[in-house]
Amino acid sequence: MKNYFSSDFKLGILGGGQLGRMLLTETQKLDIYTSILDSNKNAPCAQICNEFHLGDLLDFDAVYNFGKTVDVLTIEIENVNLDALDKLEDEGLTIFPKPKDLRIIQSKARQKNFYVDHQIPTAAFSHYAYLEELKHAVENDIVEFPFVWKAARFGYDGNGVKIVRNIADLESLPLVECITEKLIPFKNELAVIVARNASGEVKTYPVVEMEFHPEANQVEYVICPARIDSQVAENARELALKVVSDLDFVGLLAVEMFQTKNDEILVNEVAPRPHNSGHYSIEASYTNQFEQHLRSILNLPLGNTDSKVAGIMVNLVGEEGFSGEVIYENIEEILKIEGVTPHIYGKKETRPFRKMGHVTIVNEDIDEARKIAQQVKETIRLISK
Repeated sequence: MKNYFSSDFKLGILGGGQLGRMLLTETQKLDIYTSILDSNKNAPCAQICNEFHLGDLLDFDAVYNFGKTVDVLTIEIENVNLDALDKLEDEGLTIFPKPKDLRIIQSKARQKNFYVDHQIPTAAFSHYAYLEELKHAVENDIVEFPFVWKAARFGYDGNGVKIVRNIADLESLPLVECITEKLIPFKNELAVIVARNASGEVKTYPVVEMEFHPEANQVEYVICPARIDSQVAENARELALKVVSDLDFVGLLAVEMFQTKNDEILVNEVAPRPHNSGHYSIEASYTNQFEQHLRSILNLPLGNTDSKVAGIMVNLVGEEGFSGEVIYENIEEILKIEGVTPHIYGKKETRPFRKMGHVTIVNEDIDEARKIAQQVKETIRLISK
């Protein structure tokens, strides 16, 4: 086995955001030398990685030249230049997740077609190269209101997703390639994180349940374990394993799903990296998702994915009406509560709904944890000076 620890081995990470920052906590534990590429000199990773490179993740030369300086390359965001990754892979660089998988996942249209081709249940959808094409479909009653509109590329955390209920809603959409999906009446939004290494060892985390903010379309709470029937949970895990197997995926894959009114499980979309739905694992699991990501991409034995206790994650986002230098009002109040751990992402400027951190709540009792999560949400405020 290659010596990754306290050696001249260099792990490259494309992206220096909060996911990279939490990944660095694990590379520091194992003394793995880490190099980051990001376009923001003040990125959350910039001050704490071993080596920082400034560059655009979508620029061929920036990604290619960075890749030539590292031994293994991974990502913390999937919006990266894939042509550069293909060339690096052709030249022998180990890259996980694989560029071929990123090519499918980067495009929501390709992703949906992959599910259809592999008999993976998903919401019915249509693909439009541009907005005028969608408007034409609406005018000719090919698409019925309401429906879910998604930008085909570069959507994240509620950006690039909108429920379209009428013609007026269409007018506010950007002029980009997109897909529309049938609006699914669902009971729950679920997620399963799966880890797989190059040797083919696979582990799934418990199914989690996600509660969303109605306006921002961002996850407000992640609840582990999901409060669902054990057979539904098993079906969700099996479906997530099928997605990973059919992709022949190596790394960490978060599979987001809907549980319909009839308890059918539909895949919504996937993320090929550590994910918001796994943050609870830092305090609640035997092996957190960031350590597991490292284990999977370096082909190390995978860790125990069981939870020690019930865990809930609350996203900390900027309060409406505040922009500027951030103040975490009442943070000392939540620190008084047992089982509460804040994670601050190192972003100095707040703005409405900007993701600034998260709080994990652990408790033996999931219902008690949920009550505390509500208390945390109502107590801490992210405002500006």
